[in-house]
Amino acid sequence: MGTESETEVQRMAVLGETRSWSPKPWEFRHYNCDFHHKSEVILVQVNPGEAFTIQRDDGQIQCITGPAQVPMMSPNGSVPQIYVPPGYVQQIIEENGVRRVLVLPQTEFHPGGHSPLHHPPPPPPHAHLQAFIPHPHIMHPHPHLYSGMAGGTGDMNPQYISQYHPAHTAIYTEQDTHPPHGRAAFAHRDERASKTYERLQKKLKERQGVGVGGGGGGGLALSKDSPPPSPQKSRGTPPSGGDLQNGLGGKATEEQAHPSTTFTALGKSPGRGKETESGELDEDAKALQERLNSICKPVVTDIQARGASLSWVVPSQTEGDDEADEGVEGPVEPSFTYEVSVSYSGKDGKYKSAYSGVELSATLQDLRPATDYHVRVQAMCNCLQGIPSEPVSFTTLSCEPDRPVPPRKTGVTKSSLVLQWKAPCDNGSKIQNYILQWDEGKGTTVFEQCYYGPLKTYRLTKLSTASRYSFRLAAKNDMGVSEFSEVVHIMTSCSVPAPPLSPELIQSGVTWLCVRWHRPAGSPKEDEISYVLEMEEEGSGYGFQASYDGDELSHTVRNLHRSTTYRFRVIAYNAEGKSNPSSVSEFTTAPDRPSCPCRLSVKGKPHPTSFRLTWDPPKDNGGSDVTKYVVELSEGISVCISSPSWNQVYCGSAMECVCDDLSPGCSYQARVHCISAGGESQLTEPLQVQTPPVPPGPCQPPRVIGKPKAREVQLRWAPPLVDGGSAVSLYSVEMFAQVDEGWEVYQGSELDCTVGSLLPGRTYGFRLRAANKAGYGPFSERTEVTTGPGAPEACRPPHINCKSPTCAVISWEVPPCNGAAVSEYRLEWGAAEGSMQMCYTGAALSHEMRGLLPATNYFCRVQAVNVAGVGPFSEAVLCQTPCSVPAPVSSVHTLRESEMIVEGSRTIERGEDEEEEEARPLLYSPSTCLGLHWEAPCDHGSEITSYLIDLGERQPILTGPVTKYIIQNLQPDTTYRIRIQALNSLGVGPFSHTFKLKTKPLPPLPPRLECTASSHQTLRLKWGDGPAKAQPTDSLQYHLQMEDKNGRFISLYKGPCHTHKVQRLNESTSYTFRIQAFNEAGEGPFSTVYTFTTPRSPPAPLKAPRVERVDESCEVSWETLPPMKGDPVIYCLQSMQGNSEFKQIYKGSATSHQLPNLSSSTEYRFRVCAIRQCQDAPEIIGPYSSTVILLPPRVDTSGVSGTTGSKAAEAQKQKRSLTDEQFSFLIIALLAVTSILIAVAIQYFVIE
Repeated sequence: MGTESETEVQRMAVLGETRSWSPKPWEFRHYNCDFHHKSEVILVQVNPGEAFTIQRDDGQIQCITGPAQVPMMSPNGSVPQIYVPPGYVQQIIEENGVRRVLVLPQTEFHPGGHSPLHHPPPPPPHAHLQAFIPHPHIMHPHPHLYSGMAGGTGDMNPQYISQYHPAHTAIYTEQDTHPPHGRAAFAHRDERASKTYERLQKKLKERQGVGVGGGGGGGLALSKDSPPPSPQKSRGTPPSGGDLQNGLGGKATEEQAHPSTTFTALGKSPGRGKETESGELDEDAKALQERLNSICKPVVTDIQARGASLSWVVPSQTEGDDEADEGVEGPVEPSFTYEVSVSYSGKDGKYKSAYSGVELSATLQDLRPATDYHVRVQAMCNCLQGIPSEPVSFTTLSCEPDRPVPPRKTGVTKSSLVLQWKAPCDNGSKIQNYILQWDEGKGTTVFEQCYYGPLKTYRLTKLSTASRYSFRLAAKNDMGVSEFSEVVHIMTSCSVPAPPLSPELIQSGVTWLCVRWHRPAGSPKEDEISYVLEMEEEGSGYGFQASYDGDELSHTVRNLHRSTTYRFRVIAYNAEGKSNPSSVSEFTTAPDRPSCPCRLSVKGKPHPTSFRLTWDPPKDNGGSDVTKYVVELSEGISVCISSPSWNQVYCGSAMECVCDDLSPGCSYQARVHCISAGGESQLTEPLQVQTPPVPPGPCQPPRVIGKPKAREVQLRWAPPLVDGGSAVSLYSVEMFAQVDEGWEVYQGSELDCTVGSLLPGRTYGFRLRAANKAGYGPFSERTEVTTGPGAPEACRPPHINCKSPTCAVISWEVPPCNGAAVSEYRLEWGAAEGSMQMCYTGAALSHEMRGLLPATNYFCRVQAVNVAGVGPFSEAVLCQTPCSVPAPVSSVHTLRESEMIVEGSRTIERGEDEEEEEARPLLYSPSTCLGLHWEAPCDHGSEITSYLIDLGERQPILTGPVTKYIIQNLQPDTTYRIRIQALNSLGVGPFSHTFKLKTKPLPPLPPRLECTASSHQTLRLKWGDGPAKAQPTDSLQYHLQMEDKNGRFISLYKGPCHTHKVQRLNESTSYTFRIQAFNEAGEGPFSTVYTFTTPRSPPAPLKAPRVERVDESCEVSWETLPPMKGDPVIYCLQSMQGNSEFKQIYKGSATSHQLPNLSSSTEYRFRVCAIRQCQDAPEIIGPYSSTVILLPPRVDTSGVSGTTGSKAAEAQKQKRSLTDEQFSFLIIALLAVTSILIAVAIQYFVIE
C-alpha cells in the first residue's frame, strides 16, 4: 500500500462465522496529537471472523483476516480517504487522545416510522475516505468499491480468497456476481442462475418504488447504488429465548446495545409497526426451515470395502412458496450447507459427522469391510438447521483379512518347534488357509513357505539344536491374502549343559564371601542357562546346601562365621536338565579386627634425636595373628595443638621400635595400633615424650656487606636454622688466608662484624659457628672474599665426560681471578688440534656437546674472562667418543621369485610323457615366504653381529650378519608390516622405516564331486557351490579328468562352470573321476578319486501288437527283441475290456498269445512291454507299446461274404485305432477356434 495521500486505497470488510454483521465499527487509532501537520499512523482494527481487503499500488488485492490491527500511514497528518456508500456517513470521535472514524448508516435511508439510534453528524472535512462496512445485506457496489473483482477473484491471492463466507454475505455487481468461496468454477452462471438474477433485479426495483411512494417522514428514493432492504427479519426487537432455533437469539442483547440498521419487510407498507414486520420475517424463516426439513435421503453409489460415495439433491421448495408469488418471480436461491453423519451401530445408533460442505456429493473413507452402515444428510442455511433426512443403509464389501499377529511358541525341543497363532479379522470372508513362512534358520531375509492349510497350529521337526528361526504369518480368504505379520524369532532348546568350572573368589569379608563362576564351555550364547550355587561349612556335617539359584554368574553369600572355611560347587541347568556339579572350591572368610595394643611406654632414657618405645600385644587378635604394628608420632603437645599431625614412623611385627630423626629439645606424642588379616585395630592413648637439647646446627655462610675494601671486609650472618632445643647465646667467626689453618677474628652475640688488616687482591675465607647452653655447634661453609681486581689466570685442563657416543659434558674449574670474578668462559672444540672453533660462551662451569659421531677423536680448551681482561687458554685435551649401536638400515628390497632358491636342494620335474627331464632349483613358495635384501648400515665402531626382523604381531626373527634373508611359514594372501634393526656388541640399533609386503594367495583346494543325474549312457557331475553357468570373469576355474582303460587320466572339462555332462558311456560300467581347481595363484592339488557307475538300460519300446480275430477268440502277436548283454528278455501282455482297467493276461518269452472266449459285444484294448531279466539285479520293465483296439464284429445284413466283412472290420479297426490319440487334439482345436471367434466378435461389436 502506498504512503502518498493521492493514492486511492480500496478496502472491503466481509462478515465471517455465523453472525449477520459486526456490532463494532472500524476503529482508526491515531497516536500523533498534531492531526494536520505531521504524518500519523492509523490502526485499522479488524474484528474476529471478519476480513479487511485492500488494493495495493500494483493492483494486487490483499485480504487480512481478524483479529488483527493494520497500520496505515498518513504522510501529511490527514485522515485517509474513505469512500462512503450512499446511505452511510462517517463520524470522527476522539477519546483519550485516540481518534476513531466510525462508519454509520443514515436514518434517511430507512423508510418507516422508526427513529434512528444516532443522528447523522455533519460531513467531516475529509469526506472521501473509503468505508469498511461489515454487514450481511446485499449491496450494489460503489463505483470505486471492489474494483477488479466484478467478474471473479481477479488478482486476489488464493490464500485470501477462502476467507469469504458467501453463505452470509452476497455482493452483486451489474456485470456479474461475486464467486462464492472464491471458486472460479462458480463464476460462470448457467441459464437458471441468469433467470434468478433477472427476477431479483426486477423485484428489487418494484419494491424500491413501492417503498418510496408509501413511505412517510421525508424518506429518500433508493438509487441503484443504495443498499437494498434485507429479506431477513429485523434486529430491532430482541427475540425471546424460545422463539428461535439453533441459538439464533444468543446475541440479541449484545446486538441491541450497539447502533443497528433496521429495514422494513420487502413488499409491505412502511407504516406498520415492528410487531408486524417481525412476524412476517418469522414466516420467511419458517418457510426456509420447512424446506430444510424436506431434504431427501442420500443415494449411496460405488460401495467399496473401505469407502462409499454419496450424493443428494437440493431441498425442494414447497407448493405454498410457489403459489404465494404467482406472476411474480421468486427470490434468489439461498445457499445451503450440508452435513453428512454416519452410524455403524444401527439405524437408531449414535451418528458421527463425516462431511460438512456445500457440495451435493461426498466420499466416505476409512470404513470397515463387510459392515452395515446408516448414513443421513442434514441441510443448513445461514443460522437455520434442518431435520436430518431419512437414513439409508448400505453394507461395505468384503476384502482380504487383516494383518495377523505373529505366531507364538507353545512347545519346543532340541529338534522341533510347535507354533500356534490366532485368527485375525476375516473382513467378511471366512479365512480358508494360513501361510506360514520361515527363513530355514539361515538368518537371511529370504523366506520359504513351510505350512499352508486351515489349522492354527503347526509342528516343525528335524531342526538344529540351539538355533534361531524366523517366522511370519499371513491369512488367506476368497478375497485375497493379507499382509504378512511381523517377523518373530524363536529358538530351539539346547542339550544339557556341561559341568561348569569350579567357582572363583572375587572378594571375602568377615561374614560374607563374593563368589563367581563361568558359563559352561561349548554352550551357545542363546541358551538360557541358570545356576545353583551349593555351599558346605567345614566341620558342620550337613553337606552341601543350595545358597543361590538364578542366572547370574556371581553371588555374595552372607551371614557366615569369621575366619571359617567353606566349600562351594556350581551346577548349571536349562530346560533340558541339570549338569554334573563342578569341582569343589574352598574359600575362607576374613577375620575380624583386633583390639588395640596394651602398655605403650618409653624404654630407657630418651636421646636428643631418638627414643625407644615398647608395648604389649592386644588382648583379642580378632581370629587371626597380628601381622604388624604401626607406630605414629606427632610433634607438639595435645593441649596446645587441637588436631596434631601424625606421621608413621614404624611398621613391623616387633613389639618395640626406635623413633629417630627427631628434633632435640622438643615434645612428642606417640601412639600405636596393630594390623591383622581382619583389619586395623583402634589407636592407643597418646604417650608424651620430651627429647633433651643439643648444640645448635650450622649457620649459613657469612655474607659480605657492600663492596669489599682494600684492607677490611664487613660481614653479616643470620641465626642458625636449628637452635638445638635451646636459644643461641654466642657466635664465633674464623678467617683463612693462604694456609689451611684459621684463626678466630670475632666472638660475640651480634649478627655482624668488621674484619680488618687484610691484603688487597687476595682471597680470604670466613666461616661461622653458634653456641648455646649445650655447647658450640658445627662451622658453616666458608665464604670466599677477594680484595682488589685482577685478570684471571689460565684455567686447568677441562674434564671431559662422555655421557653417550653422541654426547659429551665438558667441565672446568674456576681459575685464580686475582681480585675480579670471572664473568664468562670461552670453550673451543674441534676434530683437529689446529682447527678448533668457539662452541660456547657463558658463565657456567660446564657445557654439553651434542650431535657427536661415535668412535671419533675431538680436542677442546677453555679460557676465563673478567672485568680486567681475558686469561690465557688452558692446555688442549684429547677426547675419543665411545662406540655405539649400529645406524638404522636405510634401504630394504624384495627378492624376486627366481632369487628365492632353497640352498643345497635340487628337484626334478618330469613332463607328461616322461621323456624330458630337467633339473631345476627348488624355490620357496611365494604364498608362505618373503625374501628380503638390505644394505649394511654403519657399525659405529663395533662390528655388526646380527639383524632383527620385526613382523608386527609375530615373534621377531634374529638372523646372522647377512644382508639377505627369506622369511618362511607365513600366511598366504596376508600383508605384513616389516622393519629391520642391526645389532652389535653394544646393543640394538634403531629400526628402519616400516614397509608393507604381501604374500601371494594359496592355490585353491579341490571341490567335492557329486553325481546329480545318471542314465545308462550319461553321467551329470556337479562340484562346488555356484551357478551351473559361470561368468567368463570368474577367477576360479576347474579341471575335470577321467581315467581311461590304460589307467591314465584324460581331461574332460576345463572352465569356470560347476557342472558337466559325460556322454557316450557304457551301461552298468564304473568310471573314475578326479577334479582340480586353479586360479591366478596357480593350480591346486587334485581331489581324491571318485567312482560312479552307469545303470543298466531298459528294453526298447515295442511296436503296437497285431490282433487277429478268429471266431470267438483272437490272437495277439508282437515283435521279438534280442537278449541284452546276455540277459534274457520276456514280455508282458495287458488287456482292457470296455472301460475297465488294464490287466495282465500273459507274461513269458513267447511273442504271441491267443485269448479265447471273447465277448461279441465288448471292445478290447491290448498293449505289450518288454522286461529285462537281470541275473544279479531286479527286473527292468520297458515302456509299454501303443494301444490296439479290437472292435466287436459287425452283423452284415446285406449278405456280404465273410472275407469282405473281415476286411471291413480290419479297416475299421485301423481307422478307430487313431481316434483316441486324435480325440484330445480335436477338442483343443475346436476350443481354440471358438475362443478366436468370440474375441473377434467382442472386438467388432462391443469395443468398436
